[in-house]
Amino acid sequence: MHCKTRRPATAAGRKRLRSMLLAVTAAAGLAVLAGPSPAAAAEVVVYCSVNEDWCREVVTSFERKTGIKALMTRKSAGEVYAQLRAEKSNPKADIWFGGSGDPHLQAAEEGLTEPYKSPELDGLYGWAIRQAEISGYRTVGIYMGALGFGYNKDLLAKRKIAAPACWSDLVKPDFRDEIQIADPNSSGTAYTMLATMVQLMGEDAAFDYLKKLHRNVNQYTKSGAAPAKSAAQGETMLGIAFQHDLLVEAIAGAPVAIVAPCEGTGYEIGSMSLVKGARNPDTAKIFYDWALTPEVQALGAKARNFQIPSNSGAQIPPESPRVDKMKLISYDFARYGSSAERTRLLAKWDHEVKSLSR
Repeated sequence: MHCKTRRPATAAGRKRLRSMLLAVTAAAGLAVLAGPSPAAAAEVVVYCSVNEDWCREVVTSFERKTGIKALMTRKSAGEVYAQLRAEKSNPKADIWFGGSGDPHLQAAEEGLTEPYKSPELDGLYGWAIRQAEISGYRTVGIYMGALGFGYNKDLLAKRKIAAPACWSDLVKPDFRDEIQIADPNSSGTAYTMLATMVQLMGEDAAFDYLKKLHRNVNQYTKSGAAPAKSAAQGETMLGIAFQHDLLVEAIAGAPVAIVAPCEGTGYEIGSMSLVKGARNPDTAKIFYDWALTPEVQALGAKARNFQIPSNSGAQIPPESPRVDKMKLISYDFARYGSSAERTRLLAKWDHEVKSLSR
């Protein structure tokens, strides 16, 4: 996974976004101004699965830029997927922004999201475009980030435990009741970890590993970023999370060391999807096109989130983990983002791992 090829931002995309905004404004019966139009009667409902501060930065900036009211609910990717299924006959949201790509792909397969080819596609890295292609253009990549784990250096030193460098280290008795990871049923982060282990080790060996790891887990959290926060605050010695979530805590001054596991690791393509049957499809497309622009993708770093943006014209934050220096697996998004495989693996994890005593 490399980020080398850069494509110019599309002037046609800027023009089309502006045209759509004018159309929505006109439909609302409002005057069109030279600057962003105060489309007070227009709104968009956003289900957001990135960190809360990034969600708020995005919707606030969108409202300021367009005058369109953005109503935002923040939930983890697994929770949003479940909610879209529950609301299928009467959708409440217009667009789903962020969260690991596997639940987005499953939602696409189940017809919960709409196909859409944004004029901004040509400006994206190949990995983001491939996410769109394999979903039938029902989702698109907006950022990328690698899985790993982080440990609290102070707690590790106090217990005189050797620093872990590999996935295999996490099943050692030293880490009994000292590890947190999210529940893969609610968290896209944790599902990425589950699918990573299967691809890295083979399914039988992966589930043997996860059963051993279970003995060392003190809590399965709802949110994928929660283990990073717990490790930073000294509530647990080690958290399994995306490395960019751990980095947020380290930059804030927490004694967290971040590890890219020696055996190799998986990664996410954080995605964005239009909800099928949305009440505000026009404003949703405006938001979608706008969110793919370099200027908007820079908002993640502004909110101290250091994923790699998908627009090749956006600057990669210098703080971002160097994925080009990591050993990344060849993650099969088509297979592990499919409804059948995801459902099967989660049911197996519930039955064979979560149900075990510790």
